[in-house]
Amino acid sequence: MNVRKMRLFDFENVRSSEDRDEYEKDYARLIQSPAFRRLQGKSQVFGAGTGDYYRTRLTHSLEVSQIAREVARKLGKSYAFLAKKEHPGLMLEPEVVEVAALAHDLGHPPFGHKGEEVLNQLLKDEYGLKYEGNAQNFRILMFLEKRAGSDSGLDLTAAVLLAINKYPFCLEEQGRLKGVYSMEWEGIGELRSAWKMPEGCATLEAQLMDLCDDIAYSTHDIEDGIRAGKIVMNPSLFEDDRLVESVIQEIVDDPGNDVMRWEQVDMKLMVKQALHHYLQQWESIYIECGREPSRTRREMKARWVRKFVSGVGIIDDPATGWKRVTFIRDGEQDLELLRTMEILKKLAWVMLIKDFRVQRLHKRSEIIIKRLWDSFKEQDTGRLIIPPDWLESYERQKSVWPWERMVSDYIAGMTDAYAEKVYAEFYAGSSGTKWGSLYDRD
Repeated sequence: MNVRKMRLFDFENVRSSEDRDEYEKDYARLIQSPAFRRLQGKSQVFGAGTGDYYRTRLTHSLEVSQIAREVARKLGKSYAFLAKKEHPGLMLEPEVVEVAALAHDLGHPPFGHKGEEVLNQLLKDEYGLKYEGNAQNFRILMFLEKRAGSDSGLDLTAAVLLAINKYPFCLEEQGRLKGVYSMEWEGIGELRSAWKMPEGCATLEAQLMDLCDDIAYSTHDIEDGIRAGKIVMNPSLFEDDRLVESVIQEIVDDPGNDVMRWEQVDMKLMVKQALHHYLQQWESIYIECGREPSRTRREMKARWVRKFVSGVGIIDDPATGWKRVTFIRDGEQDLELLRTMEILKKLAWVMLIKDFRVQRLHKRSEIIIKRLWDSFKEQDTGRLIIPPDWLESYERQKSVWPWERMVSDYIAGMTDAYAEKVYAEFYAGSSGTKWGSLYDRD
């Protein structure tokens, strides 16, 4: 059997589409799932529903998948070893990377990264458990989502599951900040063992998906920030030492930045130069586009995406004996381009997430999630206000599903709007409140 197309389970009863490839089945199972549809109501940077221009988790995922699919095709034509298919983890199939990219953010709760932070803190403080978005992806795909005849999630192929697994570790291991919950890690571990994957190494498809996520984040979120007026394209902002220092601080505080060897460069000088170059490029494109901000934003984004995409390649990683998908130049890792992308990511973070108005929204979302948690966490009272289908699932599988994990799953699955709706039902005063019908379907 093809180990890439193997499934941990396959409960498909109706086989009316046997002419479909296994990855086509994965694609269909994913995009027709409720979890995927709910991404349209979850925040990327700005709150979902803020405006019809700004990206949500759904549009972000679609954009990442488009970038990843095209890069996979390009790399497939550039590296002869990929055609040899010598190892299941050293392959790049565009269809696999596309599906993985579509699924990579399913585990994010309402209200973006703030929601993830709050849920993790609540579980940790009260039960010694963790909540992490990447781990929640697998909980959704392998346990929570339902297909006809299956209680084991969407039952995707091994190739797609491992292409989503950019952090190939059990989250319960000491010191792990990202990974997979132990329940789902058992299945992921079986697949990795069947593939003979080196310990701690992700497949090329997972690495590519992760890099394309960063490319999208460092280009598209800045476009949204410019459109919202939170990133003002003028020298008074980009030459402000306070902005430079804030970007530097975010880089220093991020433990994932060790691989970029910042100690080898003058970080302050590089940040200044990168921001200056970005502004200069904007001013040049602005003139080219007839001084139309909308056209300028789109062209600026497109050029940076092309720049990053053209730099993607595959090199040998002497530290692991595996291969690495990264930016390359002259056959070696292009640390300068990696650092530039990181600077743009931190620029978006500082100007958007750290904005005081966004922080006010974060404080509101923190209050909402904490109070929802308090409402549901006690089983005797919480079960009276949890939807019946969740209770039925819990009762069937409570031997592997403690109540507190079920509550975090339920809250995490909410869209921003639904979380606010339930919060309003519990806590908002009736005066001046617009209530829907008691029988509105959740």
